[in-house]
This record gives sequence, C-alpha cells and structure tokens, in this order.
Amino acid sequence: MVGPDLTTRIGPLTLPTPVMPASGTFGYGEEYLSIINPRALGAIVTKSLSPNPKEGNPPPRIAEVAGGVVNSIGLENIGVEAFLKEKLPLLRDLKIPIVVSFFGETVDEYLRCAERLGQADGIGALEANLSCPNVKRGGAIFGRDPEMVLRITRGVKEVTEVPLWVKLPPDLFGIGDLSEAAEEGGADAVTLINTLPALVVDLESRRPFLGGGVGGLSGEAIRPVALRLVWETAKRVRIPVIGVGGIRRGRDALEFILVGASAVQVGTAVFSNPLVFEEMVEEIRGFMVKEGLRSIEDIKGRFELGEEA
Repeated sequence: MVGPDLTTRIGPLTLPTPVMPASGTFGYGEEYLSIINPRALGAIVTKSLSPNPKEGNPPPRIAEVAGGVVNSIGLENIGVEAFLKEKLPLLRDLKIPIVVSFFGETVDEYLRCAERLGQADGIGALEANLSCPNVKRGGAIFGRDPEMVLRITRGVKEVTEVPLWVKLPPDLFGIGDLSEAAEEGGADAVTLINTLPALVVDLESRRPFLGGGVGGLSGEAIRPVALRLVWETAKRVRIPVIGVGGIRRGRDALEFILVGASAVQVGTAVFSNPLVFEEMVEEIRGFMVKEGLRSIEDIKGRFELGEEA
C-alpha cells in the first residue's frame, strides 16, 4: 500500500518532505550527515553566508531560558568563496535540494552574494536573510522596511535566475506589508519568522550575559507568535510561505501547514535532538494515515478561525 505523499512545492522547487533545518542551526550540513538520514529532509538550508568571512560575536553566545534559547552568534561564517570550494561539493552528492542562506550589511553585498552563488551548479534556491542591520542606515534592520525588502528582492532577481526565498524578521504588525513587498519583488517564497529580539541579564555583574549584548529568542516559546504571523501572511500573499519558530514535533509542523505554510524549518530542536527530522516525518506520515490524508495539500490552509473570534 502506498503511503501519503509528503512532497511539497516551493515555487519551481519540489521538496520530498515538508521538513528542513533552519539556517544557522545546521551548520553547512556536513556536521550532521553521519548521524541523520538525509532522506527525511525536504532540503538542506545552510548557515547564512556573507561575501567575506565573518568572525561573529565573542562568547558566551547562547543562553538557555524558559521555553527556548537566546543566541548572539553574530552570523559567523566562512564566506561565499570558501563555501563554494569546501562545502558545496559534498552537499551536491546528497541529491537533496540545497538552499543557501545569505546576507549583507549593504544592498550591494546582498547582490554580490546572490550573483556569485547563482553562478554555482547544484544550488536549488537562495534564502535572503533580511534580519540583518543595514550599516548605511544606522543599523536599521533591512527586513523591517517594505521598500528595502522590495529593493533587495528585485535586485537579487535581476542578478540570478536561482529561485529566491526571502526570510523576514518577526514584525508583529507589519508582516503582511513586508511579505507583499517580497512577492512584488519577485520572491518565490517567504520564510518566517526569525528569532524574536531578546536580552539575558547577568544580575551579579549588572551586564548582559551574552558576549554580543542582546540576542534572539528561539524555541517553543515563540511558536504561537510564529503560527499567527504565518497564518496572517498566508492570507496576504500567493507565493508559498515557509514556517519557522519553535517546531519540535510532527504535530507542530502540521499546525503550520494547517494555517497555510507549504513547508517548515526546524532550528532549536536540532540542538537537543539531531534525529528530530526523521521523527517528525514519521509523525506527520502517521497522522496523515490516521486522518485519511493523501497529500500535504489535503491539510494545507484548511484552518478556520471561526466567527466568534
């Protein structure tokens, strides 16, 4: 008997399952390949890359808090050229869609990254991380300005034909406008949400606990926020939405799909359970069999809020 179909489409890209790692939590993929079954992954999403190597923030970089962790990694990475030479060949051999996350501190850096990555063979999609500070605008976050989202998205689409996902920050009141700007610019999908702004205090020293000062909250505590923003966004745009935020189980992933996501990314849960992807896929498959669902499309977007809300 043939089981339910777990494939899902993100623009022109077909993923074998709707589950993949979130950028920044899976390294460049190679670190986990000896302990996980790659076939459980819909895609591999890499650590965010910049045009040149970046050292990141001083330690400590991670703090455990109730319901999650606060991180201040500082986007440490090996840079585009080292990734293409040292990491991409191994990933290509896996025959799994490869999604390369990238960022810049200026619009030009975003376009340079995208253009160079777009010249490489074997990359299925690019994910523009727009939760980064714009150094030419006093540190304002790129992804909080619809005009900037539109400008970067449109610019990337002009320099490469590789499908583009746009990862947005958790703007609690403007996420619809930001997503529509990405769609207008030609994005093939939007990914949301990134971590929530957070601070961990060291009471004895009267200073921040993290070496980078402030950080970003991820984990189960942010899942209800992420669910709401994914739901609101899925109603506003026609392009696929990829849900991220506090997903630990197959049921969590299905909740995001129910409210309109086409796929999900898993981050913090990987740190404590590297086998989470296989377990989630099995749980998703089991739920679909129990409910008589033949494909992801049978549950996607079927959420009803109810008139009383």
